[in-house]
Amino acid sequence: MIKSIFALTITAALISTGCGNQDNASEKEVQTTQNDSMIPAKSAFQSTIDGKQTDLYILKNASGMTAAITNYGGRLVSLLVPDSSGKLVDVIVGFESVSTFKNSTEPYFGATIGRYGNRIAKGKFTLDGKEYTLATNNNSNHLHGGKKGFQDVVWDAKQVGDSVLELSYVSKDMEEGYPGNLTVKVTYNLTASNELKIDYNATTDKKTVVNLTNHAFFNLNGYNAGTINNHILQINADRYTPVDSTLIPTGKLEPVENTAFDFRQPTAIATNLAKGGEQIKNGNGFDHNYVLNAPGADGMHKAAMIQGDKTGIVMEVLTEEPGLQFYGGNFMQAKNKMKGGIADEFRTAFCLETQHFPDSPNQPSFPSTVLEPGKTYETTSIYRFSTK
Repeated sequence: MIKSIFALTITAALISTGCGNQDNASEKEVQTTQNDSMIPAKSAFQSTIDGKQTDLYILKNASGMTAAITNYGGRLVSLLVPDSSGKLVDVIVGFESVSTFKNSTEPYFGATIGRYGNRIAKGKFTLDGKEYTLATNNNSNHLHGGKKGFQDVVWDAKQVGDSVLELSYVSKDMEEGYPGNLTVKVTYNLTASNELKIDYNATTDKKTVVNLTNHAFFNLNGYNAGTINNHILQINADRYTPVDSTLIPTGKLEPVENTAFDFRQPTAIATNLAKGGEQIKNGNGFDHNYVLNAPGADGMHKAAMIQGDKTGIVMEVLTEEPGLQFYGGNFMQAKNKMKGGIADEFRTAFCLETQHFPDSPNQPSFPSTVLEPGKTYETTSIYRFSTK
């Protein structure tokens, strides 16, 4: 059973909205339905990139939940979960082949992100008095690890039984400007409790900064079901980090109360989008980090819950990380053909990225992202599925 926080009517989710100067057609529902529960063909992911073999790995649990992951970028390609009628629905917006992932105008679909998830201002930070310069690939800022972040590398893969995949990668000293040889391991585990559990582990031989996450694009109504604005969202955060016009945090932790960012009670995304404001304008919608409330005794934050308005699928996000980036698909521009030939239309997917805060290396008041030799970066995030 789902907790009572989702005991509200869905009529609130039917409020429509626009944002910025996007036309109404951008918000229209895609007139298709989830036709089947098939995942892309393995053969479409068997290729060679940078001299390394790519493939597609299939994880299953006893209840039939299925995940498809490629070692190109450590990407989540498909995730089949049961809806309220028991039908399996693919809730991941992505592509059908490794080549279409590689050639996409949006490089982050489903990917493992590193070395640093989110933005670093001006592509610069200082450690022990030494300034490091990174690639600026997001206007004047550094985003998601640079021009060739972890989303563009081929990871070494080892499948452990039916439900676990281990991915590993060594990021060399000064790769994309980051100091230290960073040894990274990411483990995907499809549990018996219908959870996708992601464990991140990293060590370094030189002081560096690390902030790993996953950039899955979700639509709980199905990958081809249209707008996500009628999803019902709750984020367990009393504060968020407002940003400037380039999406760099100002350094303040502002209360969500009486703002568009207040998702402390289950609310249709469209309802809060309609409230507008300068911060919504800066992000062209929601593209902001939430400061999660205190974790439980187990160290896990109950970060968020979100419900698909058509399928009854509920996703709960739990994490050891202090922050959660909510991205509402504001920069999707129908430039790519996804699974089934569906275009990546404006706001037809959302992301809930567990993380440390953006620009932490330049914000002394934010939780530190520094990793030292002899220390181990370890963090776990869980995406738990059920129905209402």
